[in-house]
Amino acid sequence: MITYLTSHIGGSVKKDGVREPAPLGAENGFLESLRKNWKNGADVLIMSADPEDTGRNDSIRNIFEEAFPMSGLPVGRMVICDKRNEAEADEISGYDVVVLAGGHVPTQNAFFGRLCLKEKLKCFSGIVIGISAGTMNCAETVYAQPELEGESLDKEYRRFLPGLGITRLMILPHYQDIREDMLDGKRLLEDITFPDSCGRRFYGLADGSYVLIENGTAILHGEAYLIRDGRAERICEAEKQLVL
Repeated sequence: MITYLTSHIGGSVKKDGVREPAPLGAENGFLESLRKNWKNGADVLIMSADPEDTGRNDSIRNIFEEAFPMSGLPVGRMVICDKRNEAEADEISGYDVVVLAGGHVPTQNAFFGRLCLKEKLKCFSGIVIGISAGTMNCAETVYAQPELEGESLDKEYRRFLPGLGITRLMILPHYQDIREDMLDGKRLLEDITFPDSCGRRFYGLADGSYVLIENGTAILHGEAYLIRDGRAERICEAEKQLVL
């Protein structure tokens, strides 16, 4: 299995308020690497973040169905798995690529748990592409950084969840944005995430950066930050690489 843990892969742009297909991002050699590993006419299964949001799920599928070929990645079938066809996850070994979509981390985590996706992926030998929440849920232990109003204050909210076990890395996507984010009247990083990092390591990925896992080796590509024990430091720059 080859795994790409990404923050954002592109694939769409907004024009006059309407989202349209566009090529995937090429920063840090992402698209070039993906093309090298891509099977012509690949069958793609997209695992949704919210199985109930069928309208958004169909939109994601329709966008990617055009964006991937537009990027030099020919597609055969492209199917999105949500509440309408959960049994599709049982056929995962018949696909060449599995995309773990972005969205709300705990919602997706619960969906993956219900499907026993961790066990099903053990027999998968193709390409896995994690996007945002999908990337976060690839961890052995997932850091579900509070995102929605009230989550950082809710004593019942679980910040650490069992994940797919593809990696031990706990990744925070969209780092260029969350550095300035506020939640529940607090600074997301300094007041919420930094305290949670005591005794732990979080990796903040800027959009366009990614971690490639192949043959047991994880290589970071692009701008990224290590957050540990209440501090953040840049560990890699754009167009550079670092073995993790």
